[in-house]
Amino acid sequence: MPAVKLSFGGLVAQSFAFVFANLRLFFHLVTIPWIASLVIRLVGSTMNRDSLMPMLIEKAVDMIPTVMFMVAWQRVVLLGPNRVDRLPGLGWSPREMAFLGHLIKIGGFTFVLLAGFVLTLGSIDPETLAAGAAVDPEVARRQALAAPIGAGFTVSVILALRVSYGLAATSVDVPFSPRLSWAHSRGNAWTIIGVMFLVFFSSALATTMATLVVLGLARGVLGAGESAAVITWTAAILVSYAGTAVAATAQALIFRDLLGWRDGTALRAVSS
Repeated sequence: MPAVKLSFGGLVAQSFAFVFANLRLFFHLVTIPWIASLVIRLVGSTMNRDSLMPMLIEKAVDMIPTVMFMVAWQRVVLLGPNRVDRLPGLGWSPREMAFLGHLIKIGGFTFVLLAGFVLTLGSIDPETLAAGAAVDPEVARRQALAAPIGAGFTVSVILALRVSYGLAATSVDVPFSPRLSWAHSRGNAWTIIGVMFLVFFSSALATTMATLVVLGLARGVLGAGESAAVITWTAAILVSYAGTAVAATAQALIFRDLLGWRDGTALRAVSS
């Protein structure tokens, strides 16, 4: 039996409640990363969109401001707002570098599989998806090759969700690794996976809804020009960062509860 049994409902409720209770602090900490992500999105929009690879490159670069925000936010959750060294975006320290390295260990393979899936599948003509359309042998061959990569991607996502809470340790300068995250999560694996999946799914859904609503309003007022697109990206990125804050909060709470961590105390031993 695990030393601590995590509560699915409790973690989800606490994660959302913490973010909503600290909205003013959220807007303070997210400002520069939000602007940086918007600039990256604007630059990315000028790239060739015939394939999904430019989007993957854009997402990879966008991890820099995201990491700076996540480190600061998790320190707020675990240490309080007075322990945030600087406004996120004003500097890059060894702490952020260690956090990025930890993140690559957790999700790097997943990202590689996603890139491989995109490259293998290639671009698909929407007309070929219509009912009664003739099956293109080349498309069918690519789909057959991409299927096992897609299956591997799904498995890697589940594994990454299980160990992702260990990022909170790095944000407070506690040496940690995916191997330790795996060991400490025994007996709580599916609770952690379920919490993180629900948070990320809710974030993606909220971002999509915000995009559609704001785009509809902006086009109604400004027409289908670039201004409408910029306003839509601005709102969608902010909502996405709010989802990131909820996910970072959940990771910090899981780390704190699972390992009994408090500032200045030793970590709880791995339960046998």
